[in-house]
Amino acid sequence: MCHFCSLLVQHENFMANCRIIIDPAHGLNELNERKCIAELLAYFSLRGWRCSILDLNFRQMSESIEIISWNVNGLRAVLKKGFLNFLAERQPDVICLQEIKASEHQIPKLELPFERQCYHSAERAGYSGTATFSKPTFVGKTTGLPEHPAEGRILTLEYDAFYLVNVYVPNSQDELRRLDYRTAQFDPDFRDYLKELDAKKPVIVCGDFNVAHEEIDIARPKANRRSPGFTNEEREQFTQHLNAGLVDVFRQQHPNEPDHYTWWSYRGGARARNVGWRIDYFLVSERLAPQVKKTEILSDVLGSDHCPISITLEL
Repeated sequence: MCHFCSLLVQHENFMANCRIIIDPAHGLNELNERKCIAELLAYFSLRGWRCSILDLNFRQMSESIEIISWNVNGLRAVLKKGFLNFLAERQPDVICLQEIKASEHQIPKLELPFERQCYHSAERAGYSGTATFSKPTFVGKTTGLPEHPAEGRILTLEYDAFYLVNVYVPNSQDELRRLDYRTAQFDPDFRDYLKELDAKKPVIVCGDFNVAHEEIDIARPKANRRSPGFTNEEREQFTQHLNAGLVDVFRQQHPNEPDHYTWWSYRGGARARNVGWRIDYFLVSERLAPQVKKTEILSDVLGSDHCPISITLEL
């Protein structure tokens, strides 16, 4: 850390909404400036402060955190498509990834502003898998549903105030080949798992649920009535998740608003025309829902056929 940054971190009482500007007159070239900024961010993160590179707006993590969920359709692929730039600009406290399509040893050592990087990879190479990167300290980690195929679909971190469950729900596949497994086994067992957690402390579950719940969540409902991800059986299972005490916080905050989607086919310019599906969600325990102050679909972020989604939670 340079002398200028060392002087900064000696001061404990920063005012809210302050901005630190590194003046080019200090003689820092671009590479050294990036290094200094990264070291500053790491320092503030370790001390429990949350900040962005451009505007260091400090607030205690105990008061507010941002959690992002994103099906990246291959972590190694998205690393080549601006993923690190997205993290540097957004600076979330936690990010949950689905469909990482790699085991931990296949992923290069990532220099990220997350001290804690957790992976749950599938046994089958290049398939499925979840990962969660966290700045706040968690007190436990589990993978859930060990009796199901080893596809790396669930990764749970326990924090002091809640459980965070990262999930990649199985797709029912062409000709609905996996519909019975998904709706008669995975969904009910996953719901029971969430109920067990919720009995101990509130739950936040996020990820790719591979279902558009209502007609408002899909651009072409009539044309997809028996398509994977919009069958009555899948939609009913999602309804049962909500009936079990979970809240779809995006829809709660944006009722009756159409054209909000999180996945688009690569075919036919679907994304440019916004012909999509909302299949990525944050569901939270009912008692925690009032503390979700903001929900976002970051549809302008590219790199995958899905876009990231976000919640800001005040604790």
